[in-house]
Amino acid sequence: MRNFDVCIVAIGNDFQSSLETTSLLKELGARMVVSRAARDVQAKFLLRNGADEVVYPERQLARWVAIRCSSDHIMDYIELDGDYAIFEVAVPAEWVGKTIRQADIRKRHGINVMAVRRDGQMDMSVDPDAALAADETLLVLGKYKSLQKCFHI
Repeated sequence: MRNFDVCIVAIGNDFQSSLETTSLLKELGARMVVSRAARDVQAKFLLRNGADEVVYPERQLARWVAIRCSSDHIMDYIELDGDYAIFEVAVPAEWVGKTIRQADIRKRHGINVMAVRRDGQMDMSVDPDAALAADETLLVLGKYKSLQKCFHI
């Protein structure tokens, strides 16, 4: 076990096996154990028995799907923490033909444009003076509440 940086315990619905495996991995010297839980009470037991981190894949996927499907202009979403997120969104109609500088996105909304996707290619070197087109998407970073307000999420 000491040869691995991280051990992941993702045993289906058999919580007892997950708990035993988590504990055994720690006893065998695993540096970091990440275990899957379905409920908070399971997370509590896993953390007490050797898990260094607990993930809730079903809960995380449900949240991602809800956000992704709640709007037809959201392409992807990553929650960074409780306050910040990254979204890939379609260029809003009122921004089409304007540059990032003209739309004044950072100042008006507190949002940073990290990249622009054109013709299926992500351009990470964003030119603030390039006009935005209707068929492009933006990779934006900001406070979740600011993103919600700006992009009507």
